[in-house]
Amino acid sequence: MDNISGKSQDDLIVEQLRAELAKSEPSRRNRIIEKFVLAALGSIPWVGGFLSAAANYKSEEGPLKQNSLQTQWLEEHHQKLGALRETLEDIQRRFESFGVTIDERIQSDEYLMLVRKAFRAWDEADTQEKRRYVANTITNAAGTRVCSDDVVRLFLDWLELYHEAHFAVIREIYSNPGSSRFEIWSNLYGETPREDSAESDLFKLLIRDLSTGGVIRQERDVNHLGQFVRKTPQRKRSTRPPSTLESAFEDTKPYVLTELGKQFVHYTMNEVVARIEKEGRA
Repeated sequence: MDNISGKSQDDLIVEQLRAELAKSEPSRRNRIIEKFVLAALGSIPWVGGFLSAAANYKSEEGPLKQNSLQTQWLEEHHQKLGALRETLEDIQRRFESFGVTIDERIQSDEYLMLVRKAFRAWDEADTQEKRRYVANTITNAAGTRVCSDDVVRLFLDWLELYHEAHFAVIREIYSNPGSSRFEIWSNLYGETPREDSAESDLFKLLIRDLSTGGVIRQERDVNHLGQFVRKTPQRKRSTRPPSTLESAFEDTKPYVLTELGKQFVHYTMNEVVARIEKEGRA
């Protein structure tokens, strides 16, 4: 830290993390990992400021350290830097499991652009759950090309846009495809609330957001070409119309993930996919 004026902030960051991220790798692998780390750290604006502030902090007098806002800022960001280091180390371990087949991919400009976008989302995430999903996405984008990079960018947008409550609905439908709104709510939260409650309003919002966003849809029949089959309208007897609107917890219309929604789960929610696959083999 003492020679911060003689080196760029990026150089110092790489020196700090190199031992943990690439100490046992050959030199070529070092260079590849460094590109990834630089892309990740370069997208997070406070990292360089943290290192500069930490260097200056060493020269402050004791009483000033105890009471300064800088002390509080450094303590908060020290914890966040630790979480960032853990994320980068975990991603590197998973890179190693892929082997050298991903080396060309993870040093390409296209992939490094995804890395920068992913770690901006990581930095802005409010919860550890979102950060884990971001890390899963960028790791899987290195090891598989099921989706194009444009679609991966869309998945990162979804991670920024949606709340953990949205992800809970997505996980439930993935685990139990064909669930009705009543079944989704019951499995997630239990007792059904009143229709005019805040809980009901929130649930309708979650379903609407995911439906209009192209993540979930009502289940439909398809023909051999994959085209959706129009339902034949049923003749209704001339009876009085119902006196109430359709319930937020309606129990006859099944919901499934769209194909894009399924790919989103596979890229972001490794633990959910692994559990379902294990149950399927049991």
